[in-house]
Amino acid sequence: MRKSASALLLPALALICASGPITAPAGFAQTTSKQGQSTAMTNPARGRILGIGGIFFKTANQPEMKQWYAQHLGFADKGQGVMLHWRDFDDPKKDRMTIWSLFPATTNYFAPSQAPFMINYIVDDMDAILDRFQKEGVKIDPKRQDESYGRFAWIYDPDGNKIELWQPLQPK
Repeated sequence: MRKSASALLLPALALICASGPITAPAGFAQTTSKQGQSTAMTNPARGRILGIGGIFFKTANQPEMKQWYAQHLGFADKGQGVMLHWRDFDDPKKDRMTIWSLFPATTNYFAPSQAPFMINYIVDDMDAILDRFQKEGVKIDPKRQDESYGRFAWIYDPDGNKIELWQPLQPK
């Protein structure tokens, strides 16, 4: 019996939500709303996560999954993933996007992670964040990739899940 993507991702989301309040990493300041809720983590230095750049997951049946997501969620993937546009909170003039994409179950792109998904985070300064991660003892993949749309690097969480970092190129 094949598990759906939501069946795979919902337990992870439940764990995240049940783990309690999110606290800021070392060197970050956390702001609080009037209701006492944590609202944002800010760091005046470079090397910050700005948002989710992509959500990628594996499927054994891409055509069926693409059709289901198109029909029920309006995600019309024509081969390059679905581009979900949004505005930067700190600078609403900046257009950002999150890519949602299905990968074949046989892809090696997530390797060596065994997870059926990978999250891509937008970063403001790849060199600064990798330097910070190195000092903090985060496992960093030595591979780097420079494309016409940005710079890429990868790190691993303690469970071995591969995390993609993306620094979009500044418009010229």
